[in-house]
Amino acid sequence: MRVLTVQELTRHIKMLLEKDYLLANVWVRGEISNFKPASSGHFYFTLKDDCSSLKVVMFRSRSRLVPFRPENGMAVTIRGYISLYERDGNYQLYAQEIEPDGTGALYLAFEQLKARLQKEGLFDRKYKKELPLLPRRIGLVTSPTGAAVRDLLEIIRRRWPGLQIVLVSVPVQGATAPPAVARGIELLNRVGGIELIIVGRGGGSLEEIWAFNTEIVARSIFRSTVPVISAVGHETDLTISDLVADVRASTPSAAAELAVPDKREMERRLVTLKSRLVQALRESAVRSRRRLDTCLAHRIFTHPRDTLCGSRQQSLDQLHRRLTQDVRGVIERKGGSLAILAGQLQALSPLATLARGYSICTTSDGRQIIRDTESVEKGDRLSVLLLRGKLQCLVEGKTT
Repeated sequence: MRVLTVQELTRHIKMLLEKDYLLANVWVRGEISNFKPASSGHFYFTLKDDCSSLKVVMFRSRSRLVPFRPENGMAVTIRGYISLYERDGNYQLYAQEIEPDGTGALYLAFEQLKARLQKEGLFDRKYKKELPLLPRRIGLVTSPTGAAVRDLLEIIRRRWPGLQIVLVSVPVQGATAPPAVARGIELLNRVGGIELIIVGRGGGSLEEIWAFNTEIVARSIFRSTVPVISAVGHETDLTISDLVADVRASTPSAAAELAVPDKREMERRLVTLKSRLVQALRESAVRSRRRLDTCLAHRIFTHPRDTLCGSRQQSLDQLHRRLTQDVRGVIERKGGSLAILAGQLQALSPLATLARGYSICTTSDGRQIIRDTESVEKGDRLSVLLLRGKLQCLVEGKTT
Protein backbone atom coordinates (compact mmCIF):
# COMPACT_ATOMS: atom_id res chain seq x y z
CA MET A 1 0.00 0.00 0.00
CA ARG A 2 1.37 3.43 -1.03
CA VAL A 3 1.42 6.12 1.66
CA LEU A 4 0.90 9.70 0.32
CA THR A 5 2.27 12.85 1.75
CA VAL A 6 -0.13 15.65 2.58
CA GLN A 7 1.20 17.65 -0.37
CA GLU A 8 0.75 14.71 -2.76
CA LEU A 9 -2.81 14.16 -1.64
CA THR A 10 -3.60 17.87 -1.85
CA ARG A 11 -2.23 18.13 -5.36
CA HIS A 12 -4.19 15.07 -6.45
CA ILE A 13 -7.44 16.55 -5.15
CA LYS A 14 -6.59 19.87 -6.82
CA MET A 15 -6.02 18.08 -10.14
CA LEU A 16 -9.36 16.28 -9.86
CA LEU A 17 -11.17 19.57 -9.17
CA GLU A 18 -9.53 21.36 -12.07
CA LYS A 19 -10.33 18.51 -14.49
CA ASP A 20 -14.05 18.76 -13.74
CA TYR A 21 -15.52 20.75 -16.65
CA LEU A 22 -18.46 21.92 -14.52
CA LEU A 23 -16.14 23.47 -11.93
CA ALA A 24 -13.95 25.10 -14.57
CA ASN A 25 -16.55 27.75 -15.38
CA VAL A 26 -19.33 27.96 -12.82
CA TRP A 27 -21.84 30.62 -11.74
CA VAL A 28 -22.58 30.74 -8.00
CA ARG A 29 -25.18 32.89 -6.21
CA GLY A 30 -24.86 33.91 -2.58
CA GLU A 31 -24.34 36.66 -0.03
CA ILE A 32 -20.98 38.34 0.64
CA SER A 33 -19.53 38.22 4.14
CA ASN A 34 -16.08 38.86 5.68
CA PHE A 35 -15.16 41.08 2.72
CA LYS A 36 -11.48 42.03 2.95
CA PRO A 37 -9.94 44.06 0.12
CA ALA A 38 -6.17 43.74 0.29
CA SER A 39 -3.73 46.60 -0.32
CA SER A 40 -2.56 44.65 -3.36
CA GLY A 41 -5.99 45.06 -4.93
CA HIS A 42 -7.10 41.44 -4.43
CA PHE A 43 -10.55 40.70 -2.96
CA TYR A 44 -10.97 38.04 -0.26
CA PHE A 45 -14.40 37.17 1.09
CA THR A 46 -16.88 34.40 1.85
CA LEU A 47 -19.93 33.57 -0.24
CA LYS A 48 -22.71 32.01 1.80
CA ASP A 49 -26.34 30.99 1.81
CA ASP A 50 -28.58 29.61 4.53
CA CYS A 51 -26.78 26.26 4.62
CA SER A 52 -23.19 26.59 3.40
CA SER A 53 -20.27 28.93 2.83
CA LEU A 54 -17.51 29.12 0.24
CA LYS A 55 -14.23 31.05 0.29
CA VAL A 56 -13.74 33.36 -2.71
CA VAL A 57 -10.64 35.02 -4.11
CA MET A 58 -10.61 37.66 -6.85
CA PHE A 59 -7.20 38.79 -8.03
CA ARG A 60 -6.43 42.43 -8.86
CA SER A 61 -6.38 41.82 -12.62
CA ARG A 62 -10.09 41.01 -12.33
CA SER A 63 -11.15 43.10 -9.31
CA ARG A 64 -10.13 46.38 -10.98
CA LEU A 65 -12.71 45.70 -13.69
CA VAL A 66 -15.58 45.51 -11.20
CA PRO A 67 -17.48 48.84 -11.54
CA PHE A 68 -19.06 48.73 -8.07
CA ARG A 69 -17.74 48.18 -4.57
CA PRO A 70 -18.62 44.76 -3.07
CA GLU A 71 -19.97 45.03 0.47
CA ASN A 72 -20.89 42.66 3.26
CA GLY A 73 -24.50 41.51 2.99
CA MET A 74 -24.68 42.17 -0.75
CA ALA A 75 -26.37 39.44 -2.83
CA VAL A 76 -24.23 38.67 -5.87
CA THR A 77 -23.75 36.18 -8.67
CA ILE A 78 -20.13 35.19 -9.31
CA ARG A 79 -18.56 33.46 -12.29
CA GLY A 80 -15.28 31.63 -11.73
CA TYR A 81 -13.60 28.28 -11.30
CA ILE A 82 -13.06 25.94 -8.34
CA SER A 83 -9.57 25.00 -7.26
CA LEU A 84 -7.66 24.03 -4.16
CA TYR A 85 -5.40 26.32 -2.13
CA GLU A 86 -2.60 23.88 -1.38
CA ARG A 87 -1.16 25.60 1.68
CA ASP A 88 -4.40 25.37 3.70
CA GLY A 89 -5.97 22.43 1.90
CA ASN A 90 -9.15 24.46 1.30
CA TYR A 91 -11.06 24.55 -1.92
CA GLN A 92 -12.23 27.99 -3.00
CA LEU A 93 -13.82 29.89 -5.84
CA TYR A 94 -11.50 31.99 -7.97
CA ALA A 95 -13.82 34.77 -9.18
CA GLN A 96 -13.64 36.15 -12.72
CA GLU A 97 -16.80 38.29 -12.69
CA ILE A 98 -19.14 39.67 -10.03
CA GLU A 99 -22.61 40.97 -10.71
CA PRO A 100 -25.18 42.26 -8.22
CA ASP A 101 -28.02 39.82 -7.88
CA GLY A 102 -31.23 41.55 -8.95
CA THR A 103 -29.73 44.83 -10.19
CA GLY A 104 -27.20 45.86 -12.81
CA ALA A 105 -23.57 46.35 -11.86
CA LEU A 106 -23.34 49.82 -13.46
CA TYR A 107 -26.54 50.98 -11.81
CA LEU A 108 -25.26 49.79 -8.43
CA ALA A 109 -21.92 51.53 -9.01
CA PHE A 110 -23.81 54.71 -9.94
CA GLU A 111 -25.86 54.61 -6.74
CA GLN A 112 -22.83 53.85 -4.56
CA LEU A 113 -20.77 56.72 -6.00
CA LYS A 114 -23.75 59.07 -5.89
CA ALA A 115 -24.33 58.33 -2.20
CA ARG A 116 -20.65 58.75 -1.32
CA LEU A 117 -20.18 62.05 -3.17
CA GLN A 118 -23.45 63.39 -1.80
CA LYS A 119 -22.25 62.60 1.72
CA GLU A 120 -19.02 64.51 1.00
CA GLY A 121 -21.06 67.55 -0.12
CA LEU A 122 -20.08 67.63 -3.79
CA PHE A 123 -23.70 68.19 -4.81
CA ASP A 124 -24.39 70.99 -2.30
CA ARG A 125 -26.01 74.10 -3.70
CA LYS A 126 -23.59 76.36 -1.81
CA TYR A 127 -20.74 75.24 -4.09
CA LYS A 128 -22.57 76.04 -7.34
CA LYS A 129 -21.10 78.97 -9.29
CA GLU A 130 -23.16 81.47 -11.25
CA LEU A 131 -22.86 81.37 -15.03
CA PRO A 132 -21.51 84.54 -16.67
CA LEU A 133 -24.16 86.60 -18.47
CA LEU A 134 -22.09 86.93 -21.63
CA PRO A 135 -18.89 84.85 -21.66
CA ARG A 136 -16.29 86.03 -24.14
CA ARG A 137 -14.50 82.67 -24.32
CA ILE A 138 -16.06 79.22 -23.87
CA GLY A 139 -14.31 75.86 -23.51
CA LEU A 140 -15.83 72.60 -24.79
CA VAL A 141 -14.74 69.18 -23.51
CA THR A 142 -16.23 66.59 -25.85
CA SER A 143 -15.58 64.37 -28.82
CA PRO A 144 -14.60 66.25 -32.01
CA THR A 145 -16.96 64.03 -33.99
CA GLY A 146 -20.63 63.37 -33.55
CA ALA A 147 -23.83 65.36 -33.38
CA ALA A 148 -23.15 66.85 -29.92
CA VAL A 149 -20.19 69.00 -30.91
CA ARG A 150 -21.87 70.05 -34.16
CA ASP A 151 -24.97 71.16 -32.29
CA LEU A 152 -22.92 73.06 -29.71
CA LEU A 153 -20.85 74.93 -32.30
CA GLU A 154 -23.78 75.68 -34.58
CA ILE A 155 -26.04 77.03 -31.85
CA ILE A 156 -23.33 79.09 -30.10
CA ARG A 157 -22.21 80.69 -33.36
CA ARG A 158 -25.79 81.38 -34.40
CA ARG A 159 -26.74 82.93 -31.07
CA TRP A 160 -23.58 85.03 -30.71
CA PRO A 161 -21.37 85.21 -33.82
CA GLY A 162 -17.69 85.82 -33.18
CA LEU A 163 -17.62 84.27 -29.70
CA GLN A 164 -14.31 82.50 -29.04
CA ILE A 165 -14.58 78.73 -28.59
CA VAL A 166 -11.76 76.46 -27.35
CA LEU A 167 -12.39 72.77 -28.09
CA VAL A 168 -10.55 70.10 -26.09
CA SER A 169 -10.89 66.88 -28.05
CA VAL A 170 -11.42 63.81 -25.82
CA PRO A 171 -12.89 60.31 -26.15
CA VAL A 172 -16.29 60.20 -24.47
CA GLN A 173 -16.64 56.45 -23.98
CA GLY A 174 -14.38 53.55 -23.19
CA ALA A 175 -11.67 53.02 -20.59
CA THR A 176 -9.61 56.03 -21.71
CA ALA A 177 -12.51 58.48 -21.57
CA PRO A 178 -12.70 59.31 -17.82
CA PRO A 179 -9.05 60.44 -17.37
CA ALA A 180 -9.14 62.24 -20.73
CA VAL A 181 -12.27 64.22 -19.80
CA ALA A 182 -10.79 65.07 -16.38
CA ARG A 183 -7.56 66.30 -18.01
CA GLY A 184 -9.56 68.39 -20.48
CA ILE A 185 -11.39 70.19 -17.69
CA GLU A 186 -8.14 70.80 -15.81
CA LEU A 187 -6.48 72.08 -19.01
CA LEU A 188 -9.23 74.65 -19.62
CA ASN A 189 -8.84 75.87 -16.04
CA ARG A 190 -5.21 76.66 -16.81
CA VAL A 191 -5.94 78.39 -20.12
CA GLY A 192 -6.38 82.12 -19.57
CA GLY A 193 -9.65 83.83 -20.38
CA ILE A 194 -11.96 80.78 -20.29
CA GLU A 195 -15.14 81.98 -18.56
CA LEU A 196 -17.37 78.92 -19.03
CA ILE A 197 -16.86 75.18 -19.68
CA ILE A 198 -19.35 72.82 -21.32
CA VAL A 199 -18.60 69.13 -20.84
CA GLY A 200 -20.63 66.28 -22.26
CA ARG A 201 -21.69 64.15 -25.19
CA GLY A 202 -24.77 62.94 -27.02
CA GLY A 203 -27.11 60.26 -25.76
CA GLY A 204 -26.40 56.56 -25.50
CA SER A 205 -26.72 53.54 -23.28
CA LEU A 206 -25.59 53.56 -19.65
CA GLU A 207 -22.36 51.86 -20.71
CA GLU A 208 -21.72 54.46 -23.42
CA ILE A 209 -22.16 57.48 -21.14
CA TRP A 210 -20.43 55.79 -18.19
CA ALA A 211 -17.36 58.08 -18.35
CA PHE A 212 -19.54 60.85 -16.88
CA ASN A 213 -20.50 58.62 -13.95
CA THR A 214 -16.93 58.18 -12.77
CA GLU A 215 -15.31 59.67 -9.70
CA ILE A 216 -12.33 61.17 -11.54
CA VAL A 217 -14.58 63.25 -13.82
CA ALA A 218 -16.86 64.26 -10.92
CA ARG A 219 -13.95 65.53 -8.83
CA SER A 220 -12.38 67.41 -11.75
CA ILE A 221 -15.70 69.25 -12.27
CA PHE A 222 -15.94 70.02 -8.55
CA ARG A 223 -12.38 71.40 -8.44
CA SER A 224 -12.93 73.61 -11.49
CA THR A 225 -12.69 77.32 -10.72
CA VAL A 226 -14.49 78.03 -14.01
CA PRO A 227 -18.28 77.42 -14.03
CA VAL A 228 -19.18 74.10 -15.67
CA ILE A 229 -22.31 73.08 -17.58
CA SER A 230 -22.83 69.33 -17.82
CA ALA A 231 -24.66 68.22 -20.98
CA VAL A 232 -24.72 64.44 -21.21
CA GLY A 233 -27.17 62.43 -23.26
CA HIS A 234 -30.85 63.12 -23.63
CA GLU A 235 -33.26 64.79 -21.24
CA THR A 236 -34.01 61.56 -19.35
CA ASP A 237 -30.33 60.73 -18.76
CA LEU A 238 -28.90 61.73 -15.37
CA THR A 239 -25.21 61.36 -14.58
CA ILE A 240 -22.92 62.08 -11.66
CA SER A 241 -21.43 64.90 -13.75
CA ASP A 242 -24.88 66.52 -13.94
CA LEU A 243 -25.16 66.46 -10.14
CA VAL A 244 -21.68 67.93 -9.50
CA ALA A 245 -21.72 70.56 -12.26
CA ASP A 246 -22.80 74.13 -11.56
CA VAL A 247 -25.65 73.78 -14.09
CA ARG A 248 -27.14 70.71 -15.71
CA ALA A 249 -28.38 70.94 -19.29
CA SER A 250 -30.78 68.29 -20.56
CA THR A 251 -29.01 68.10 -23.94
CA PRO A 252 -25.92 69.62 -25.60
CA SER A 253 -28.24 71.93 -27.56
CA ALA A 254 -29.81 73.13 -24.32
CA ALA A 255 -26.31 73.72 -22.91
CA ALA A 256 -25.46 76.01 -25.83
CA GLU A 257 -28.64 78.01 -25.21
CA LEU A 258 -27.83 78.30 -21.50
CA ALA A 259 -24.24 79.32 -22.20
CA VAL A 260 -24.82 82.38 -24.38
CA PRO A 261 -27.77 84.69 -24.98
CA ASP A 262 -29.25 85.24 -28.43
CA LYS A 263 -27.59 88.35 -29.84
CA ARG A 264 -30.68 89.41 -31.77
CA GLU A 265 -32.88 88.96 -28.73
CA MET A 266 -30.33 90.91 -26.66
CA GLU A 267 -30.41 93.75 -29.19
CA ARG A 268 -34.22 93.80 -29.09
CA ARG A 269 -34.12 93.93 -25.30
CA LEU A 270 -31.61 96.79 -25.39
CA VAL A 271 -33.85 98.75 -27.77
CA THR A 272 -36.80 98.15 -25.45
CA LEU A 273 -34.79 99.15 -22.38
CA LYS A 274 -33.55 102.29 -24.13
CA SER A 275 -37.11 103.27 -25.01
CA ARG A 276 -38.26 102.65 -21.45
CA LEU A 277 -35.33 104.66 -20.06
CA VAL A 278 -36.04 107.63 -22.34
CA GLN A 279 -39.72 107.52 -21.38
CA ALA A 280 -38.83 107.34 -17.68
CA LEU A 281 -36.50 110.33 -18.01
CA ARG A 282 -39.18 112.35 -19.77
CA GLU A 283 -41.76 111.56 -17.11
CA SER A 284 -39.25 112.40 -14.38
CA ALA A 285 -38.53 115.76 -16.09
CA VAL A 286 -42.27 116.54 -16.27
CA ARG A 287 -42.74 115.71 -12.58
CA SER A 288 -39.73 117.82 -11.62
CA ARG A 289 -41.06 120.76 -13.71
CA ARG A 290 -44.42 120.55 -11.95
CA ARG A 291 -42.76 120.55 -8.55
CA LEU A 292 -40.64 123.54 -9.56
CA ASP A 293 -43.73 125.43 -10.76
CA THR A 294 -45.47 124.65 -7.46
CA CYS A 295 -42.50 125.94 -5.49
CA LEU A 296 -42.27 129.12 -7.58
CA ALA A 297 -45.97 129.80 -6.93
CA HIS A 298 -45.42 129.69 -3.16
CA ARG A 299 -45.90 132.94 -1.19
CA ILE A 300 -42.26 133.05 -0.16
CA PHE A 301 -41.31 133.55 -3.81
CA THR A 302 -44.28 135.69 -4.90
CA HIS A 303 -44.23 138.02 -1.82
CA PRO A 304 -40.83 137.56 -0.17
CA ARG A 305 -40.91 140.93 1.68
CA ASP A 306 -44.27 140.17 3.34
CA THR A 307 -43.06 136.74 4.34
CA LEU A 308 -39.81 137.97 5.82
CA CYS A 309 -41.09 141.26 7.29
CA GLY A 310 -44.46 139.98 8.48
CA SER A 311 -44.76 136.78 10.39
CA ARG A 312 -40.98 136.28 10.40
CA GLN A 313 -40.50 139.73 12.04
CA GLN A 314 -43.14 138.91 14.64
CA SER A 315 -41.38 135.67 15.47
CA LEU A 316 -38.09 137.56 15.73
CA ASP A 317 -39.62 140.08 18.18
CA GLN A 318 -40.99 137.28 20.34
CA LEU A 319 -37.62 135.60 20.42
CA HIS A 320 -35.95 138.92 21.37
CA ARG A 321 -38.35 139.44 24.28
CA ARG A 322 -37.84 135.90 25.51
CA LEU A 323 -34.08 136.28 25.28
CA THR A 324 -34.16 139.60 27.18
CA GLN A 325 -36.31 138.10 29.94
CA ASP A 326 -34.09 135.10 30.23
CA VAL A 327 -30.92 137.23 30.48
CA ARG A 328 -32.46 139.46 33.16
CA GLY A 329 -33.54 136.42 35.13
CA VAL A 330 -30.04 135.01 34.99
CA ILE A 331 -28.53 138.36 36.08
CA GLU A 332 -30.93 138.63 39.03
CA ARG A 333 -30.25 135.09 40.20
CA LYS A 334 -26.50 135.49 39.87
CA GLY A 335 -26.63 138.96 41.55
CA GLY A 336 -28.34 137.54 44.63
CA SER A 337 -25.78 134.76 44.87
CA LEU A 338 -22.97 137.32 44.49
CA ALA A 339 -24.34 139.46 47.38
CA ILE A 340 -24.45 136.44 49.67
CA LEU A 341 -20.88 135.53 48.79
CA ALA A 342 -19.74 139.14 49.27
CA GLY A 343 -21.30 139.20 52.75
CA GLN A 344 -19.56 135.97 53.67
CA LEU A 345 -16.29 137.33 52.33
CA GLN A 346 -16.70 140.58 54.29
CA ALA A 347 -17.25 138.69 57.53
CA LEU A 348 -13.99 136.86 56.97
CA SER A 349 -12.02 139.95 55.83
CA PRO A 350 -9.11 141.15 58.07
CA LEU A 351 -10.31 144.72 57.51
CA ALA A 352 -13.49 143.94 59.43
CA THR A 353 -11.33 142.81 62.35
CA LEU A 354 -9.28 146.01 62.21
CA ALA A 355 -12.48 148.07 62.17
CA ARG A 356 -13.35 146.64 65.56
CA GLY A 357 -10.16 148.19 67.09
CA TYR A 358 -7.66 145.43 66.51
CA SER A 359 -4.29 145.82 64.79
CA ILE A 360 -1.78 143.56 63.11
CA CYS A 361 1.83 143.62 64.26
CA THR A 362 4.56 142.51 61.81
CA THR A 363 8.28 142.79 61.38
CA SER A 364 9.44 146.01 59.87
CA ASP A 365 9.52 144.48 56.38
CA GLY A 366 5.96 143.08 56.82
CA ARG A 367 6.98 139.49 56.00
CA GLN A 368 6.26 137.93 59.41
CA ILE A 369 3.30 138.45 61.76
CA ILE A 370 4.25 138.85 65.43
CA ARG A 371 2.07 136.60 67.58
CA ASP A 372 4.02 136.53 70.90
CA THR A 373 6.90 138.31 72.68
CA GLU A 374 9.22 135.39 72.06
CA SER A 375 9.42 136.44 68.40
CA VAL A 376 11.02 139.87 69.13
CA GLU A 377 13.90 141.31 71.08
CA LYS A 378 14.54 144.71 72.66
CA GLY A 379 15.56 147.18 69.99
CA ASP A 380 13.68 145.45 67.13
CA ARG A 381 11.71 147.63 64.81
CA LEU A 382 8.08 146.59 64.20
CA SER A 383 5.26 147.70 61.93
CA VAL A 384 1.71 147.99 63.30
CA LEU A 385 -1.16 147.95 60.74
CA LEU A 386 -4.30 149.83 61.79
CA LEU A 387 -7.69 150.22 60.05
CA ARG A 388 -6.38 153.45 58.60
CA GLY A 389 -2.64 153.84 58.45
CA LYS A 390 0.47 152.09 59.74
CA LEU A 391 2.81 152.73 62.74
CA GLN A 392 6.59 152.17 62.85
CA CYS A 393 7.58 151.18 66.42
CA LEU A 394 10.77 150.40 68.37
CA VAL A 395 10.70 147.67 71.03
CA GLU A 396 11.99 149.19 74.35
CA GLY A 397 10.97 146.26 76.44
CA LYS A 398 8.67 143.25 76.68
CA THR A 399 6.57 141.42 79.21
CA THR A 400 5.33 137.88 79.07
